[in-house]
Amino acid sequence: QVQLVESGGGLVQPGGSLRLSCAASGTIFSIEAMGWYRQAPEKQRELVAVIISGGTTNYAESVLGRFTISRDNAKNTVYLQMNSLKPEDTAVYYCNAGVLTTRFRGGKYWGQGTQVTVSS
Repeated sequence: QVQLVESGGGLVQPGGSLRLSCAASGTIFSIEAMGWYRQAPEKQRELVAVIISGGTTNYAESVLGRFTISRDNAKNTVYLQMNSLKPEDTAVYYCNAGVLTTRFRGGKYWGQGTQVTVSS
């Protein structure tokens, strides 16, 4: 019913920048929160940043001041601008969205993930 497609991952040197995008498509009545999670090898998936429909944002302490989440409601797309990247930011980054498919029905959806590797 709902698909999330991420793009923008890759290999970058420490101190560099990347911008991730995630576009939602399918049967969408409205999108509440959109966010980014990441999972490093042998670690649990963790929240990186989230933005709700009104624009309020929340970040993991480890990325505060370096990452910025934003969304384009007209395009059902969320972005993650990542600056001053560190090797410990290396992980698979997943997009997540809370989507209403009708006025009274919805669910949480995940993208397929995009690899971000920070290495010299």
